[in-house]
Amino acid sequence: MSASPRDEDPEAQNVIASKKSEAGVLSDEAPSAGTQNPKKDVEIVDWDGPNDPENPFNWSATKKWLITGMALLGTLTVCINGTAMTVAAEQINEEFGVSDATFPNSYWPVTSWSVGGALFLMVGLPLMEDFGVRRGFLATYIAFVLFIIPQALAKNFATLIVTRFFSGGCVSILANTVCSMVCDMFDGEERRTVPVGLYIWLYLVGQSIGPVIGGAIIRHLHWRWIFYIQLICYGASFPFFFVLIRETRGPVILRSRAKAIRKKSGKQAYTREELNAPPLLPTLFLSVKRPFHMLFTEWVIFSFTLWSAFSFGTILVFTQSVEQVFVSLYGWRSYSAGYVQGAVVIGECLGWLATLYQKRLYIGSASRNTKQPGTPIPEARLYMSIVGSFTGMAGGMFVYAWTSYPSMPWIAPAIGLTMVGFGICTVVTAVADYVTDAYARYGGSAVAAVAFGENMFAAFLPLSAHSMYSALGFQWASTLLACLALMLSFAPVMLMIWGETFRQRSPFMKLAAYS
Repeated sequence: MSASPRDEDPEAQNVIASKKSEAGVLSDEAPSAGTQNPKKDVEIVDWDGPNDPENPFNWSATKKWLITGMALLGTLTVCINGTAMTVAAEQINEEFGVSDATFPNSYWPVTSWSVGGALFLMVGLPLMEDFGVRRGFLATYIAFVLFIIPQALAKNFATLIVTRFFSGGCVSILANTVCSMVCDMFDGEERRTVPVGLYIWLYLVGQSIGPVIGGAIIRHLHWRWIFYIQLICYGASFPFFFVLIRETRGPVILRSRAKAIRKKSGKQAYTREELNAPPLLPTLFLSVKRPFHMLFTEWVIFSFTLWSAFSFGTILVFTQSVEQVFVSLYGWRSYSAGYVQGAVVIGECLGWLATLYQKRLYIGSASRNTKQPGTPIPEARLYMSIVGSFTGMAGGMFVYAWTSYPSMPWIAPAIGLTMVGFGICTVVTAVADYVTDAYARYGGSAVAAVAFGENMFAAFLPLSAHSMYSALGFQWASTLLACLALMLSFAPVMLMIWGETFRQRSPFMKLAAYS
């Protein structure tokens, strides 16, 4: 969902202006700025009118949804790689001599996976915007599959940690590619709402369902089969991705058209983007710098990052706490405890249905907007998330906490997990929608900041779960998480009350409003 810095930041335009006289045109084939009258014989390549059939906005609905559907399938399947191995901790520890007695050392491969996702995301998506999503997706997918091979054949624990860092980085790029594709093909926010909502839902489901699938595998097979089966499935899926994933970036399609004209006729044919492209390194620097700047200077971004990151990190917390609770209280095997994560998936499915209703509430708010009549109010994005945060995240945690007794049936804490899953989906979706809407052309950087926080929380928050649940007990450990969720739930409430004031005080939001 990251936007290209050159399109959204005046600072990027300054870089372009300052570098043009020094570096000229970036393309290796484009005419140099030092040439006399460089644009005299240049033919500008653009779309053949508003109905150009090669423009992704003009593709048929069937073609758009076929490409989107394949990208969504990729989002769901690659995310399973992140958490499927968590249920195999006992087998992995035994084979590699790793101990969880005083610290959950078996979780380091998942931590490295999440850290890789946080770091790769900042650089990978901007590069794909320049070089094309099809080539970027396929190249990243191949690298992802190659990094799973040493995970399946690992001879030591360090190999798992290192290779998981790179596979997590690949997953973050692959899973987020769908957002770029949706923005390239679906014109208008209303048309994008459903595919973007599906992307967030499947991203969460892929993370949550990993332990369920991993549990089913280790019940009958060795832990290495978690990765062998992934290799089989990912390898079998590649031909479909290769055939059905098409290039959706308009500028990349136009560059290919211009290159074909040059090759065929010898004309100096270039796109406007090629003639005005800023240097790559300053562009990447801006794409990384701005999200961090916004994270620590924008109250909305900072508070919403904590809110969304805590919600997202809770999914990974459950990969640790659920096993502790259900193995200790009910005597289940670790693989059976993995099945309980299905309750979180059910909750996320209910949460997705709530986000569809949220869309109606958001569109309906346009009739109440007195400042900009006919335009939906950005804070109307948050209605269902407030319900989901208070009753789902906080309420579900309290239920999970105080039904964790041997005398209570296992379904009782599972219901709490379902409530939390509902809350997670509504919160993460609302945050992504709100910051994209409120920050407009800065929305890509805002979402990147939030995504970075989500991945870092997912990396390190679960490391505390083992000691927290052991030291405080099941009830009070979950109660602590519930209280944190309750406090963070007031962030959207404050925005509902003072949202307009925050928007007026934020330089990014003010510039976005008048852009």
